[in-house]
Amino acid sequence: MLRKMMGIPKVDASAQAYRDLIRKEAVIGGTLFGAIPAGHRREFFCLDEHTWVWHEEWVDKAGYRKVRNTHYSVRPSGVVKIHSDSNTYQSLSPSEAKNFHEAVRQYYKKVSQTLYAQVA
Repeated sequence: MLRKMMGIPKVDASAQAYRDLIRKEAVIGGTLFGAIPAGHRREFFCLDEHTWVWHEEWVDKAGYRKVRNTHYSVRPSGVVKIHSDSNTYQSLSPSEAKNFHEAVRQYYKKVSQTLYAQVA
């Protein structure tokens, strides 16, 4: 009722299921780069056909919450990235592109084995 009064649209079940899968994939993707330190949150996931996201949260030594997002945009000319604290896209260096490619490969492998193998 409150949702209707405030004009918030109802989320259909398929959209909610998609978001739930993305969240699960993000958690799995966050483990690709080693152990996650206590108090940290790390996610890596494929948002859509052309967009990948690296998300990290932590509390610094002064007790302040820090958040860093990096969006990777896969384009015909190559992969570019933008950080949450910037407004400029940067092309990946050759070594970054190689690491990104390996991360994507590992992501698909681990997500397929961990999440979708349970469905089959």
